[in-house]
Amino acid sequence: MADIVKKLTAFSAVLAGLTAFFPGASAQTQAASTTAANPLAQVDKDFVQAASMSSSTEIDASKLASSNSTDNDVKAFAYHMMVDHTKLTLQLKMAAPHGVVVPKDNSDASVIDSLKNLKGAEFDKAYITKVGVEGHHQAVAAFEKEITDGQNADLKKAAQKALPTIRQHYQMAQQLATRKGIVK
Repeated sequence: MADIVKKLTAFSAVLAGLTAFFPGASAQTQAASTTAANPLAQVDKDFVQAASMSSSTEIDASKLASSNSTDNDVKAFAYHMMVDHTKLTLQLKMAAPHGVVVPKDNSDASVIDSLKNLKGAEFDKAYITKVGVEGHHQAVAAFEKEITDGQNADLKKAAQKALPTIRQHYQMAQQLATRKGIVK
C-alpha cells in the first residue's frame, strides 16, 4: 500500500511537470475553441470537450483515490487510470489542429465534489461507480461518436487509436465493481 501511495505521489509530481510544457493552459476550466483561421465542426469541438473532460475527471478523481481509498485494488486501478489518461490527454493535444485549444483542468466538478469528502468503502463505491463505470461508459460513447460522425481526420484517427484503451478501462471498472460487490 505504501508503494502505491509513493507511486501516486511521484506520478502527481511528474504530471505537474508535464503541464508546464503546455503554455496557455490555465487552471481554470476552458472550452474547446478554434481560431477563425481553423474552424472545427461542432461534432469535433464536442469531442475535444468530452474527451478532455473525461480524462481530466479521471486524473483528478484518481488522485483523490490515493488519499481517500483504503483498498489496494482501487488504488491500483486509480494509478492505472492516471497514467493512461495522462497519455490520452497528450495524444488528444497532439491530434488537435493548430489553433484548437484542448481544455486542461476541466474536470466535471459535480463528480469531483461528490467524491472529495468520502473515505474508505464509501469513497470506493462512489469512485468505481461514477468514475470507473459510468465515466468510461460515457467516454466510449463520445469516442464512438467521433469515429462515426467526426469531420476532422486527425481527431477521428486519435479517437480510433484511443477507443480500445477506453473500452479496456470500462471493462476493468466493471470487473472491479463486480469484485467489490458494487451493484449498479
